[in-house]
Formats: sequence, structure tokens, C-alpha cells
Amino acid sequence: MAEGLVGSDATRVFPLELDRRYPVVVRGDGVWVEDSTGRRYLDAMSGGSMAATLGHGRRDIIVAARDQARRLSYVHGERLTNPARERLAAELAEVAPEGFGRVSFTTGGAEANELALQLARSYHVERGEPRRWQVVSPAQAYHGPTMATLSLTGRPGLQRPFGPYLSAHAHIPPSTWRFDPSGEAALAALDQVLDEVGPDAVSAYFCEPISAAALPAYSPPARFWEGLARRRERHGFLVCFDEVVTGMGRVGHWLAAEDIPIRPDIIAIAKGLGAGYAAIGAVLCRDDVYQAFARGSRRFTLGHTWDGAPVSCAVGLRVIDVLREEGLIDRVRERGPALRDELAAALSGIPLVHEVRGRGFLLGVEYVDPRDGTSLLPPGLGVAGRIDRRALELGLITLSTMPTRDGFAGDQTLFAPPLTTSDAELGQMVERFAETVRRVARSIEPELERRSAAAHRGEDQ
Repeated sequence: MAEGLVGSDATRVFPLELDRRYPVVVRGDGVWVEDSTGRRYLDAMSGGSMAATLGHGRRDIIVAARDQARRLSYVHGERLTNPARERLAAELAEVAPEGFGRVSFTTGGAEANELALQLARSYHVERGEPRRWQVVSPAQAYHGPTMATLSLTGRPGLQRPFGPYLSAHAHIPPSTWRFDPSGEAALAALDQVLDEVGPDAVSAYFCEPISAAALPAYSPPARFWEGLARRRERHGFLVCFDEVVTGMGRVGHWLAAEDIPIRPDIIAIAKGLGAGYAAIGAVLCRDDVYQAFARGSRRFTLGHTWDGAPVSCAVGLRVIDVLREEGLIDRVRERGPALRDELAAALSGIPLVHEVRGRGFLLGVEYVDPRDGTSLLPPGLGVAGRIDRRALELGLITLSTMPTRDGFAGDQTLFAPPLTTSDAELGQMVERFAETVRRVARSIEPELERRSAAAHRGEDQ
């Protein structure tokens, strides 16, 4: 019989962190999950990875999957199609920004991002520009664990030891409050990359419109997006949006692209499309991208076994119906600003917290060294890990990120509850999280004081 917490020596599963003990979650209901000892947790991270956007245990979605499996569980999408796949493609084209009329399905977010890369590359080849292969992306980013998507991040800690397998793409710094609040430095870095590799060698600029784990709930300023649009028009590369997290209502719109001052050419979505009930992703492209194939080879790339499978697509269809029927996207858009303000108010007065940012139900909390209010915290303190462990002790599931070696990001926390979370449940989440941060802030005070004293004496910290 499973215990409430299982360590690496007690399981055959190969975990991400071998020294960490993992809660054994056995059931979920709405925004609550329960472990094998009966302890319940509020799920402020939608299943831990922002995928369970509609909460746990929804019978209507389960029934939709069951009914589809009874009719037809599987056919391969490369040689055959199915009604659920065709209907879901039509529904996505309807909710996408104008001009996004074509859809290709995948089995998840990394695969969707990889397909977006293939689509951008193939688009240029179809148009007689085979030199275009380089991709530019923000250095502080995460787009998936495949070799192609790992190439899109500039974070050496994630890429090591896979360097020999990764393509040498270029990266530019993020436009954060600490380094580049105007966005001009990022545009200058982009210009430098274009000069160095040659603008006719660049296939795409690839980014999250609003970041998730890499820089929780961060988005560049409008000046950057406007400058990016001018450079795309001048140089002919495509703009690809990774909306694996932001798509399907997370930020109060069907897609974050609706609320960003640039129209992308390709959009990848995943997590919210299956809402935690099926593994499914999709890539949407503008009609002019599709026409390059329609007027050219009239063929596209190879797919995966489960791309566009009937059961997964049936789940996606029911997810879209739920979002419409329950008015969830409007609720997230209207409720999001107040939720951000409530979280900020609950954390006010804690010097460890620099800011709360975000849109809809995708919020980020950034921590700083309370001794000066701006510096990154010493990595040795492990504040992000402390936050998540203490939150679990208080019955709350969070996801925090550690400082990165490039110095672009420090300790931060994501706050991304299911879109179905009630006001009362949001209030409980905020209360538990604020108590978590207060306790961690108090716990690190002696260590910070010791470090300050050592620095004053000129000792090695």
C-alpha cells in the first residue's frame, strides 16, 4: 500500500529529482487532490503543470472520451481522418484570431513547438529560401524537453549534457524590470543577431507571449513587440508563439495572441486543450503560411502515432464546449486583475517579495534579497524549493523556479489555479500562499544576517 510520500528508493519510477519525496496523489475533485493517506491539497498549479485547467474529476469530459472510444478509439491521422479531428480543427479555427484557418494536431506541448519549428522551416523551403533555418528566441525560456525544443532556450543548466545534439540557435535577453524595462536592449540584441547570422538565414523568432515557468507571468513591453513586428516585415522571418500554457483561456482569452500587439504567424497550443484529460496539442498557422504548401509541394511533414486521435480530439471538443457553456474565459479575464491585486495585497509588507505580475489565472511572484530589495537571492538559500515544500505542508500545491546561471532570473513562483476555481477557493489559495511566503521569509532571516556579518568582516560568503 502506497504511503503519502514516496522517495526514490521506494519506487520503480525514474523521477526528476532522486532525492525528493513525492506525494502519491490518488484522487482529485475540482481544485482539490488527495494523497494515499487521505491528506487533501488545494491545487494552485492545475495538476502541477498548468494542464488541469478545468479541475479534476469532471464526469462530462470523461463521458465524452468514453463515448468516443466506444465508437472509434483510434485511426492514424497520416492516411485516415475522423469526425472528431475534423470538428476540433474547425472549432479551433473559429476561436483563433482572424486568418488562422489551418490546424495540425500533436500529442503534447513539446511536440507542438517542434512541429511549429518544422512548419516555419518548411514554409521558407517551399518559397525557395532554403538558407533560412536559424531561430532566435529569448534566452530565459523553456519550450520543451525534446532536442529541438531544448535548443530554443539559452539556459545552459537545461541544455547540459545534451549540447552535441542541439542546434546552435541564437538567443536574446528578456526585457525585465531589472535589465531592460523599455525593451530597447532586447531589440538591439535582436538587431545584432540579425547582423551576425544574416537576416536571410533566420527562419523564425520563437517565444511565449506570456511566459510560464521560465519567467513566471512575464511579457515584454509593447515597444518590443512593435519593434519585432517591424523587423519581421523588413527581414521576412516568421513569428512563432508558444501558447502551450497560455492557450485555451488561461490568460482570459482563447489565445494570448488576442491581447499582444503583434500578430504571430504560427501558434502552438497544448495543455488547456486537453485540460488534463487527454494528451493533445495543436499548431495553428496563418492562411498565407498554409498557402506556401498549397501552391508548392502540397505535402507537409511526418507525424506521430497519436496525432489527432479520435478520443483525444473528443476531449478537446468537450473542453471547448465547457469553456463556452460556463463562460470561463470571460470569468478569468474579469477575475484575473482582482486576483492579482488580492495576491499582491496578501504579500505586501514581506520584503522578500518584489512584485506580483500576470494576466488572467497566470500569475508570477518574484523574490529579491530583502537586504537591498533588488538583488537576486543567494542561490544557496534554495528559496524556491523552500516555498514549494512549505506550501505542501500547508496543503497547497505550487511551482517555484530556482535562479538560473545566466543571471536573468532568480527565485520565483507560479500561481496558476484551474479556471473553474471559485472565489472562496481562490481566497484559501491566496491565504495559504501568503502564510507560506511569510514563514519562508522568517526562516531565511538568520542566514541572511550571517552572510551580511561575514561580508562586513570581509570573509568569504
